[in-house]
Amino acid sequence: MKHNVLGVINLIHETDELEHLTQNRCLATVPFGARYRLIDFVLSSMVNSGISKVAVFAHTKYRSLMDHLGSGKHWDLQHRQGGLFILPPSSVDIQEMSRGDLYHFYQHRDYFQRSSWEYVVIARSHMVCNVDFDDVISRHQEQGADITIVCKRQDKQMPGKPRKVKMEENGRITAIQDHYGRLVSDVVSMEMYVMRKELLMELVETSLAQGQDHLVRHAIFSRLGQLNVYGYMYEGYLGVVNTLPSYYANSMSLLKPEVWKSLFYQPGPIYTKVKDEPPTRYASGSRVTNSLIANGCRIEGTVINSILFRGVHIEKGAIVKDSIIMQNGQVGESSFIYNSILDKDVQVENGRDIRGAGGTPFLVGKKKII
Repeated sequence: MKHNVLGVINLIHETDELEHLTQNRCLATVPFGARYRLIDFVLSSMVNSGISKVAVFAHTKYRSLMDHLGSGKHWDLQHRQGGLFILPPSSVDIQEMSRGDLYHFYQHRDYFQRSSWEYVVIARSHMVCNVDFDDVISRHQEQGADITIVCKRQDKQMPGKPRKVKMEENGRITAIQDHYGRLVSDVVSMEMYVMRKELLMELVETSLAQGQDHLVRHAIFSRLGQLNVYGYMYEGYLGVVNTLPSYYANSMSLLKPEVWKSLFYQPGPIYTKVKDEPPTRYASGSRVTNSLIANGCRIEGTVINSILFRGVHIEKGAIVKDSIIMQNGQVGESSFIYNSILDKDVQVENGRDIRGAGGTPFLVGKKKII
């Protein structure tokens, strides 16, 4: 990284429609891809781009976030100049918790002011992608932009609820919608913003003084005519994971080798918290087809087009098809699981038949016995 950059992962008021998957955890720590969490993708992108100081603005249900990130050693952040900082809300007052992200940035303004970093990259956790922020910042400087937004052109309707933007031929952004808008555009905002730290602080203080407290909705959208806001077009894989159907669709996309290679290795690897597990054991008579299997599983039955996290046990005669089974799940003998998502520690008794309806996966919450 040739640039002096501070990374900020903003978890305040993320759009979240994952039902039971976020009942006891924040969106950032939703398990994904057999052994990862959603936050691993943006955090790894920052680290691979040479960003050595990252602040995570936590909001609600962040106990699992702190457990997962720890000191940042799995991303090699504890050894670098800077490190990883988790910044929880300054108050648990309901009224203050409902305020926008600019208010929470202001409450931690001393963190920004003490930093000598020139630029700041602000990102969300629900964008599953692998971004070279070094290239983004180089483009930001070349265009003389005040703010650069990382964007993706979509060929067809994308699962999830992304913001859309309108962009001129020269890359300047002229309109931004909210997640529920109907803007006619094929360009999606990846919720990643590059700007100078001084500009961010100015936007925070000016917007709050005007009774506005949302970074995108107030500070950026209302100033598109005053600021030079440009888009950076990202060419890699993008999954917007903030609804249950989008979580399922993007998880199933990982079964395509070209998606896996693009997402996990280009331009750099994706890191996560390391958990030492023995290799998966495949019993005599078991069958596995086109599936993603983590370490520590025991498979005695059949697994087809599915994703199994660590420690899952598929008993003899059981069939799992087009499904996601999270850590330490157990499927009893002769059970059939189809088009379903089973959260951590779910136990399916013998002889059960569980199927999602149509294109909607059936979701079972944590630690259930069914």
